[in-house]
Amino acid sequence: MTELISIRESSKHVDEEVRMHVWLTDKRSSGKIVFLQLRDGTAFFQGVVRKNDVSEEVFEAAKGLRQEASFYLTGTIHEDARSHFGYEIQISDLEVVSNNEGYPITNKEHGIDFLLDHRHLWLRSRRPFAIMQIRNRIFKATVDFFENEGFVKFDAPLLMHSAPEGTTELFHIDYFDHDAYLSQSGQLYGEVGAEAFGKIFTFGPTFRAEASKTRRHLTEFWMMEPEMAWMHQDESLDLQERFLSYVVGQVLEHCEYELSILGRDLDKLRPAAEGNYTRLSYDDAVKMLQEAGKDFKWGDDFGAPDEAFLSEQFDRPFFIVNYPVAIKPFYMKKNPENPLTYLCADVEAPEGYGEIMGGSEREADYDTLKAQIEEAGLNLDDYSWYLDLRKYGSVPHSGFGMGFERVIAWICKLDHVREAVPFPRMINRMQP
Repeated sequence: MTELISIRESSKHVDEEVRMHVWLTDKRSSGKIVFLQLRDGTAFFQGVVRKNDVSEEVFEAAKGLRQEASFYLTGTIHEDARSHFGYEIQISDLEVVSNNEGYPITNKEHGIDFLLDHRHLWLRSRRPFAIMQIRNRIFKATVDFFENEGFVKFDAPLLMHSAPEGTTELFHIDYFDHDAYLSQSGQLYGEVGAEAFGKIFTFGPTFRAEASKTRRHLTEFWMMEPEMAWMHQDESLDLQERFLSYVVGQVLEHCEYELSILGRDLDKLRPAAEGNYTRLSYDDAVKMLQEAGKDFKWGDDFGAPDEAFLSEQFDRPFFIVNYPVAIKPFYMKKNPENPLTYLCADVEAPEGYGEIMGGSEREADYDTLKAQIEEAGLNLDDYSWYLDLRKYGSVPHSGFGMGFERVIAWICKLDHVREAVPFPRMINRMQP
């Protein structure tokens, strides 16, 4: 019986007769030959139907196929150096499953709003296919890395009784007779996991109700947030560097085909896989901006243009460490060498992409944390359970968060993070 294979497996079956189930992305005819552009969810390649090699019925069926027709085919795999994929299939038989006309996404140029309105269909196209495959690889690499490092996958709730970071940029929900909010971070609950299991990571959707239309923001996005008991900030930075270099290395190793579809310059990514990330102090970053003539003073938070400028000075990700206390959340540990700053760091991606990860050593002392909660103007009752972590068995601990879509956007060199998620949610888009 002829073996059923995927397009991605073609290299293992050169000069063999195989069977496939595919969809048609495009078609052209040249007299006695029909060229079919095919996809199956694993890759794209070309099928060739020659009139002299098939029955009249098969040839006419091939000529009558419309965009996104689905069918089974039988044929022989051949190498094709001219193809982006490197292989094609000489078709001997096909069996049509569906063949409707009027597919809205044609091979002409479409505007981004049109494509997003048809996101449920656009995901079939080459570019989103490549991005989603890379997204899947980054997800796998993330889980593999932390499992290999001895971390436990830990699930934080999505419904919260208060704001983890005291922000007002939250989605409010009427929760029976109480107020509730969609989670903007799993971190505080992640710290619970770290005290119970030593090292954990959360990985799931989070929500921010900030009215931003920048290329870096979504209202629903994914965060990966590890928390580590018995770990100081310098050790956390070492872990972050190992993690990010591993992820990029995995994408380079397994997604060359997808990166080629996107036209990504691999030489721009390779330094990130090598590690050796600079640890730039906030003070030095301020100096760099000021020396470049930027209107920036100590104590300001970096905006997107500032981060873009700084990231263009490096060929790989880098850390900015020890931010001013006033611009960071209450739960961070103050820098003993300068109490005006926290022991914290953001990871900035090169090529102008800016912040993709951020973290800190957490304040482990009960009285100090209580005072910082009060100074932040937060309700102590909302954080009584969180303070319990410092009352019973407190230890030095650190953690960080990674904006999943931001990492994907940088690795794929996307103009906007909306392309990095299957169905983007923004302030002006809730469907499909």
